Amino acid sequence: MAHTFNHRVYYSDTDAGGIVYHARYLDMAEHARTELLRTITEAQENQSEIMNASHIGFIVSSLSADYHLPARLDDLLTVHTSIKQLRRFSLTFIQEVKRGETPIATLSVKVAAISFETEKPIAFPSWFVKEVEQLGISVQ
Repeated sequence: MAHTFNHRVYYSDTDAGGIVYHARYLDMAEHARTELLRTITEAQENQSEIMNASHIGFIVSSLSADYHLPARLDDLLTVHTSIKQLRRFSLTFIQEVKRGETPIATLSVKVAAISFETEKPIAFPSWFVKEVEQLGISVQ
């Protein structure tokens, strides 16, 4: 099972020809990951309260993107997010952007947990790992 997030392509997402800028896919993927993380953290408290109380943040440590076809103004896109790998200090997402069933872009995004105090990697809390496992999100 993958988490899904819908995004309508607006004029601000496109160039003069009505084609989505390549960097906008990064924004779409970020919004989709944030909504997935919101789902994971709902069992605890709200997302910002957890970050402030635990002093833990999530940062993108690497990503790659493959663009298959252009998306255009007014398209309704769906970002399908699954978890490829969950490690002690990092989480790798696979995010597929589709128009209906047509693949538009595929992103692989590695996110690290860091301490706000030291700015160094920190292990994901055990409750977080448990929530990820209980969600039934695909771990490929």
